[in-house]
Amino acid sequence: MESSNEEEVASDEDDAHQATVKAEEIGFTPPSKLSRTPKGEDPDGSNNILAGRLCGGLMHQDLVKSERETGPKRSNGMMDEGQARFWGPAPSVSPSSLMDTCGLSMSSLSSFSSNHLHPSLSPSSSPSSSSVFSLTPPLPPSVELPAVLTDTRLTLDVYQGGAAALPLIWRSVPDQLIGIKYLRLGSEDETGLDGALEVLPHLTELRSLAIRGHRFYDSQGDPLPGLLTCLPSSVSCLSRLTHLDLSFNQLSCLPPCVLSLPVLSSSLLCHNRLSALPPDFGRLSSLTYLSLMGNELVWLPPSLCHLKALQTLDVSHNLLQELPDEIGYLEQLVKLELSHNKLEQLPESMASLLSLRELVVYSNNLHLIPHCLDSLPLLKIDARDNPLGQPPAPPPLPPTSEKAETKIPELHLGFNQHSFCVSSAGCHVFLPGGAELLFPPGCLLTTTRLEWAEKRPERKWVWLEEHDILLSRSLELRPHGTAFLKPVDVCVPYHRAKRREVVVRRFDGQSWSTLPTTLRRGSEGHSSHPSGHPARLACCAVNQFSWFMVVSRPVKDSCCLTPAGALLVSSSDPGIKLHFPPHSTAQTCNITLQVLHVSVSEVQTLCGDNQTSVSPLLCLSQTPTTDFLQRIKVQIPLPSGITGHTVDMSCLHLLHGDPAAQTWTDITSQVSLYVTHLYAIFYITHFSWYWLWYTTKTCVSGVVRKVYHKLKRFKVQFLVLQRKTDRSQVMLQCLPSNKVDDRVKSLLEKYDGPLPSDLCDLLEGEQFFAGFERGLDISTERPDCVGGRLCFVFYSSLKNLKEVYICPAQGHQGPVRGQVSFYRGEIPDNLPEEVAIKRKGHNNQWLATLPLKLPALNSENTFVMGDLQLPPLNLGDPESGYLTESNLLSISLQIGQDWRVIGINLGLSYQELDRIQYKHRDNLGALVLEMLFHWARGQRNAGPGTVTRLVTAMIDSDRRDLADEIEDIVNIGRRKYSESLRRVGLEGESSSPAGTPQ
Repeated sequence: MESSNEEEVASDEDDAHQATVKAEEIGFTPPSKLSRTPKGEDPDGSNNILAGRLCGGLMHQDLVKSERETGPKRSNGMMDEGQARFWGPAPSVSPSSLMDTCGLSMSSLSSFSSNHLHPSLSPSSSPSSSSVFSLTPPLPPSVELPAVLTDTRLTLDVYQGGAAALPLIWRSVPDQLIGIKYLRLGSEDETGLDGALEVLPHLTELRSLAIRGHRFYDSQGDPLPGLLTCLPSSVSCLSRLTHLDLSFNQLSCLPPCVLSLPVLSSSLLCHNRLSALPPDFGRLSSLTYLSLMGNELVWLPPSLCHLKALQTLDVSHNLLQELPDEIGYLEQLVKLELSHNKLEQLPESMASLLSLRELVVYSNNLHLIPHCLDSLPLLKIDARDNPLGQPPAPPPLPPTSEKAETKIPELHLGFNQHSFCVSSAGCHVFLPGGAELLFPPGCLLTTTRLEWAEKRPERKWVWLEEHDILLSRSLELRPHGTAFLKPVDVCVPYHRAKRREVVVRRFDGQSWSTLPTTLRRGSEGHSSHPSGHPARLACCAVNQFSWFMVVSRPVKDSCCLTPAGALLVSSSDPGIKLHFPPHSTAQTCNITLQVLHVSVSEVQTLCGDNQTSVSPLLCLSQTPTTDFLQRIKVQIPLPSGITGHTVDMSCLHLLHGDPAAQTWTDITSQVSLYVTHLYAIFYITHFSWYWLWYTTKTCVSGVVRKVYHKLKRFKVQFLVLQRKTDRSQVMLQCLPSNKVDDRVKSLLEKYDGPLPSDLCDLLEGEQFFAGFERGLDISTERPDCVGGRLCFVFYSSLKNLKEVYICPAQGHQGPVRGQVSFYRGEIPDNLPEEVAIKRKGHNNQWLATLPLKLPALNSENTFVMGDLQLPPLNLGDPESGYLTESNLLSISLQIGQDWRVIGINLGLSYQELDRIQYKHRDNLGALVLEMLFHWARGQRNAGPGTVTRLVTAMIDSDRRDLADEIEDIVNIGRRKYSESLRRVGLEGESSSPAGTPQ
């Protein structure tokens, strides 16, 4: 985002646009969200506490007038003159220390109030006194009055719902408020905002007013919208107001009272819903700065061009198609921002803008820059992303009837269809699970057979960068290296990622690369979710087939740095900015900025300090990696809940992280670090990781290192459940702890077992094993079975799930009370069973152990169930061949939507099929199994030929693939039976039946 449109809205708090307080005018929203919630006070003791708080606040106001200093305490560096103007005088004693020295009771407050408090605050007037003291709610209990109110400034937009405090403070101390000049309010609370607007007309000394949305975030990580839709007409009496910021609200038209502010010089109306400006907008004759970015303007009134004093005009990100010819009347205009509109030409009258120094018109539809602008030699023009020099595109021809009927054919594949053909006409292929492949017409010359496969990710070749999270399985498309004449869209389904960037990565056989990615929902008729919602798809255009997977990462912003300098603003948090002065580098280099948002509550839990707070983690890098020639200024929001008025600089620490060594170093004393009202600013000469902490702990570097490593781990729990209808079928799953409860509820209908394990820690991509112990055994012929234990790789957004069939270990008789133990990393050697659950210590690999009960086998070699169960699906006989329950379960997973046709061909009635469909209308797998169970009941006394009837039904249902698989299984069974007869010498007697074909 080099020189982006957000540069104006999110400019530094310490850079003055004009003599007024520019930091208050254009400060952007910090992403922090207060984690503290108001708690109830003891009714008997609340008056003393709140009286002391108010006393401290008023004493602070008196001391401000007598003890003036240059600004907040800071380390290594002095504030310049502009910053001193911004901060103004500040007390030399912190508010907290004032509260300690005050320590008043209600009796001592009564004498103090006669000299200092407003008459309504005296103890004798209890009704008003109660309203005075109730600043909590809406403000957090720890907020003292000096934290929000100084001589000339009231700041209520750093606390959610803080606007509701303005009427309370006004009723309590109107004499303190009547003289304030700078006021900031959040607009996310409609009720509190309405009350605050009623107070505004009384604040006649106001110079700067900000009522903004997007100050806080909800639980999903989305910014809370501003709810301001209008201003009361009485605001027009604010005759001294010079700065007005109403950004990120829902204004559909400009409030008329704004036009009656005679000395208004700076107005920010960004990101509203303005579709037009009033015809008499030119009445704001004192306006020097106007930002209308991010609205819905389609034209500008000619009267706007009569603002003779206007120096900066920002109308980017609108719908403008043309500019008025009167634009040339803006004689003092220095910067004109027109990017991201629909402009097709610029008026010739712009040659009269003799003061113009910067014209930003990128991302429009300009085919020509007027030659008249050549007469402005000091003008810099940014015209990127315009079709300059290209002839205007002719209007599209109406589609012919033949083209209108042309439609790319669609192909829906089943789970067992792993190959398909694509012709030169193209094809839209829908894969099971939600993936889509779009082959445009002409991408292939001849009909070509292609293949697909979805694979579980393996650590050996899945590449994840630091802070990456895997969101999908690997989709393999073959033949590898197949070249297409036109790009093919590959869309991979993925799980949702909050406040992170989602990208597709491709593996070419040697390394992974990140592809340009677009996100969309899948086709309505191709849903992969039980609820019917289309899948989320990450799409990329490729010219060759390979392996593809989807990952999420912290949002990455980059720019190309030249010796001329640059500004890089984070798209995930516009309050984070990097300023590169001219001559920072001698050669062009690429700059990358990533912002990792960290949960403050989680950090507090991990370090055991409820007062600790942190900023977002900055990950900075450059190519090539050389030190900068000039110091780079970095701006970052202060940790959550901390402002420039309340910060104790001795508790503020800047940490430098080494990503290679995974170490953290406190560099606070080595850099120039100072704070403004909302931001911390420091200077560096090389890039790495930087993290701002506010804590009272000592040995901060060690604490941060431990907390960072713990933040990378996921708290997980293990599940071991047995299917109720078949105790030998066991499901093993590892889930992040926040997903366990919902998962267990969804499984209780079909599975039962012990409660989930205790909490364990796993890293993204970490390997672990499940070992079956104490008389239990599984098939070791599985490819994922290593050393007798089942191998898993944990990915937080994937289903770390496997279903296996277990049996008693050889020699065991009767019921088995076994266990499943989970081990980290390498398989422990020589681990006795009796100590498996007890093994603990720093070097142990054991994670958790859960019990597993297996009933005894009866004479029919089936498990004895305590409750009535459905009959086993063992079909056929040993001589002519049979299918075990395990075989049929594998077959049932491949039947899918063909279950009804197969049921009809097996002889089931329509009434029975309708009953089964209604019973399991939300679960296709259970529906297929119920159909097979119901058919199996009728085969007990049907005589020989059961397997033959099943094979015939599959063939009649056009499922020859399943018929072949069944015949292969039966042939293997007959061969094993013949070999057993040969070993005991009975082959001659039974050769005829065994060899009889079915």
